[in-house]
Amino acid sequence: MKKLLFVPVLLGLLLLAGTAEAARLRLGVSSGPHTEIAEVVKVIAAEKGLEIDIVSFADFVMPNIALADGDLDVNSMQHLPYLQAQMENRGFRLAHIGYTVLMPMAVYSKRVSSMDELVSGATVAIPNDPSNGGRALLLLAHYDIIELDPAAGIVPSVLDVTRNDLGLRFIELDAAQLPRVLEDADIAVINTNFAIEAGLDPERDALLVESRESPYVNIIVVREGEQDRPEFQILVESYNNDIVRRFVEERFRGAIVVGW
Repeated sequence: MKKLLFVPVLLGLLLLAGTAEAARLRLGVSSGPHTEIAEVVKVIAAEKGLEIDIVSFADFVMPNIALADGDLDVNSMQHLPYLQAQMENRGFRLAHIGYTVLMPMAVYSKRVSSMDELVSGATVAIPNDPSNGGRALLLLAHYDIIELDPAAGIVPSVLDVTRNDLGLRFIELDAAQLPRVLEDADIAVINTNFAIEAGLDPERDALLVESRESPYVNIIVVREGEQDRPEFQILVESYNNDIVRRFVEERFRGAIVVGW
């Protein structure tokens, strides 16, 4: 009898082992904080039977291309307005399945120590993609540096600036390049992941910081129609974990906050 009972138990264990081995995801992230957070998530997910291969990218564009092309299973590096703009402009069929962290955008400078020191015609470097460029303009508008046409919603462009008392001159560049132009522009509005990667601390170095009450919480994205894969549930649970929360709080000390 014991032998008969042992056989199905052994078969069950072998099936579980096979399932665990098959549960593997290629996760695309942007370099910097997203990669650091993903490394913590990877350890948590492994304990739940999910192996994660982290693929780090230097920009925001390639992770969605790689996901749409099937080179990734999932990515975690963008907020919803950016995803929506990418889907509209590039025809991606993607969907978000969970939330990760908020990285407040901020204004930095090596030329002035406060916004009051800006002179007429000062140069302002902002991201050149519609969602992050609009986000940068909304940050400036929030602090009454400029005014924007309300009809533009959350994706305004420089053409939607209706008041610009200082005659600020906007320079639109790839988001990842913005920390490199601080020697040339008077101010730059930089995403936190690229700022931290360049040695900038939003809490210490920023002249203006985006409100924490923001629609720009980062999300976990998969191909449309695959949202219900069980591996993705494990991934979301691994992100929305108290260990990740403590890591974010201790590592980034308010510069990045959890968004779930």
